Amino acid sequence: MTTAPWRDPALPATVRVDDLLSRMTLEEKTAQLYGVWVGAATDGDGVAPHQHDMNADYDWNELIARGLGQLTRSFGTAPVDPAVGARALALAQRRIAAAGRFGIPAVAHEECLAGFTAWRATAYPVPLAWGASFDPPLVEEMGRAIGRDLRAVGVHQGLAPVLDVVRDPRWGRVEETIGEDPYLVGTVGTAYVRGLESAGVVATLKHFAGYASSAGARNLAPVRAGTREFADVTLPPFEMALREGGARSVMAAYTERDGVPASADPELLTRLLREEWGFTGTVVADYFGIGFLQTLHRVAGTPAEAAHLALAAGIDVELPTVKYYGEALVAAVRAGELPEELVDRAAHRVLLQKCELGLLDEDWRPEPATAAPVDLDPPANRALARRLAEESVVLLDNPDGLLPLAPDTRVAVVGPRAADALAMLGCYSFPSHVLTHHPEADLGIEIPTLLESLRAELPDAKVTFTEGCGVSDPDPSGFTEAIARTSEADLCVAVLGDRAGLFGRGTSGEGCDVADLNLPGVQGELLDALVATGVPVVLVLLTGRPYALGRWHGRLGAVVQAFFPGEEGGPAVAGVLSGRVNPSGRLPVSVPHLPGGQPWTYLQPPLGLAGEVSNLDPTPLYPFGHGRSYTEFVWEDFTGPDAEIGTDGSYDLSVTVRNTGGRAGAEVVQLYLHDPVASVTRPDVRLIGYQRLELTAGESARVTFRFHADLSAFTDRAGRRVVEPGALELRLGASSADAREVARLRLTGPVREVGAERRLRCEADVLRD
Repeated sequence: MTTAPWRDPALPATVRVDDLLSRMTLEEKTAQLYGVWVGAATDGDGVAPHQHDMNADYDWNELIARGLGQLTRSFGTAPVDPAVGARALALAQRRIAAAGRFGIPAVAHEECLAGFTAWRATAYPVPLAWGASFDPPLVEEMGRAIGRDLRAVGVHQGLAPVLDVVRDPRWGRVEETIGEDPYLVGTVGTAYVRGLESAGVVATLKHFAGYASSAGARNLAPVRAGTREFADVTLPPFEMALREGGARSVMAAYTERDGVPASADPELLTRLLREEWGFTGTVVADYFGIGFLQTLHRVAGTPAEAAHLALAAGIDVELPTVKYYGEALVAAVRAGELPEELVDRAAHRVLLQKCELGLLDEDWRPEPATAAPVDLDPPANRALARRLAEESVVLLDNPDGLLPLAPDTRVAVVGPRAADALAMLGCYSFPSHVLTHHPEADLGIEIPTLLESLRAELPDAKVTFTEGCGVSDPDPSGFTEAIARTSEADLCVAVLGDRAGLFGRGTSGEGCDVADLNLPGVQGELLDALVATGVPVVLVLLTGRPYALGRWHGRLGAVVQAFFPGEEGGPAVAGVLSGRVNPSGRLPVSVPHLPGGQPWTYLQPPLGLAGEVSNLDPTPLYPFGHGRSYTEFVWEDFTGPDAEIGTDGSYDLSVTVRNTGGRAGAEVVQLYLHDPVASVTRPDVRLIGYQRLELTAGESARVTFRFHADLSAFTDRAGRRVVEPGALELRLGASSADAREVARLRLTGPVREVGAERRLRCEADVLRD
């Protein structure tokens, strides 16, 4: 029997796909352009917005007879034992392949924002904690581990990472982002993409683009970002993750910018993404995003019009289920209302990716390659989760050296986050995202609380506990006992923060936006009461966003910030409190002084800084990049002479960092660019490089940053990305507000326009003594 060309792995993938498309009917081609969400709720609240009214009814057997593009969240919809789920997914894939004429299975996708969102899978720290680590290699290692777990159970595509840059910390999805700086988001996010893709899983960049710039920090609100902000802040992380990370999928954002929804924007999804950046993968809709063109944006009057807009813009796959790319799309093509060439274009991209995944090969098998037991939370995963959690904890303040805690002290632990395992998890962890709908199921993984962990860290200490108040309720009746327990102790550890949830069911998470940056509920009043006892108070924050802390500045013994640090977060934070762990996290977002001094991030031009023209001072209490340690570092032997280089030139600057303290620790050397005069206003400083240095006591290392003029590029008045001649300052600092050394450069020569070939990162070399 002769093998059809599309089945021949010796042929180029494009040749195979061209042959396959030529054999398919319109219905079979459109079937490759949508997913199906088996088991998703069609009434009441679900795990996605508008799930109950956007899901479509369908006959499964009739549907798969035409083929199927994707399977949605086989593991992420309800608690499923991983081994059972893997067998069920393999069976479903065999049925899909057997039902269609061509035997093509579906692409199975899952969420993997902070680990595989599945029951009994490792819950890693959230992306904001990745940013706090300033450790891309460790994040890449985590991405690889997540990818291995996904592939082990038959999943091909992961809906992560989020590359939105924080523009307003009141936005509920801040916990899902990596931070407020595009260079940090780009480098850390790219590392995650490399890890996931190296395991053979398609990484999906989201949300493309501008989602985090929504007006008033409201989820899905219109985006007010101007042309230069969009080009210089929003887009660079996506470009880096595509060019350097090799991401094979992009998810269109829900939002609209200047009246054009991202899901209907060919300028964004085709001209920029494909023609300028050269992207060849698939663009998928955010869940129900195509339908929202009709129901929320009102730029389409019918399902067919919505499908036409999305296909023409460049969305290849409707997720999470079929409603717009199914019968409505076929009917529109048959009626001549929509050119079949748009269907062919999208189907070609989808099938090309399936070919790359091996799903068109005759020897494809849905069962895992090995018969090993399925363990999605093995010791190696937990050890990795612990390392990342420990590196992400930020010591904001320790003015009198109250930390580490004495081993035999009397500690009153107070607060609604101390004894709750879910205090460690973000809204896209399986327990927070799905198990709230399944109260009969256990967590599936071990999540030590901070209280349990602190007692284990300090076995000789006398530790008492009372909650004091809830996370968001207004009841202060627990204050009395909290004050009593604190008054009996040598010190109080106040554990406050967020409860992750969805669409208003939490204080942080998707659809959980806030009006200001006060601590939720009466937690601020509880902290006031604890401080008023006169007993030293160590504030520990387990949150998904920064909160305003100026009210207590100078009144606390120490302040520790952890951003939903995952299943091993309890031991990690407790280790910082006990001193077993030397804190090394740095802030990926600024911590504000006052709750009303927002929205603000450190990327401000001169008029965005404090000045005499307004009585409101937006200067943060703790700046981007800030973090303290239990050891001390000295920066010395700086080499960065004043110099002139061309607008296409390069320049090296170096500094030696020495650990002069008595224990091992990590310093993060950060390189910022200051552009004194430009043709458009520029941020006062912006991060263009960094290097994490782990040093034993007495050890030193010399770090050299290799700056290229491309890193000074920005979007000019004509919309071109240019390198302009003129003065520059390169500032080496311990934070965005703590410059230790300055190199002064002058760029000479003509204005130089740069494009996709430009350098995106500042490489650093490290030489140890």
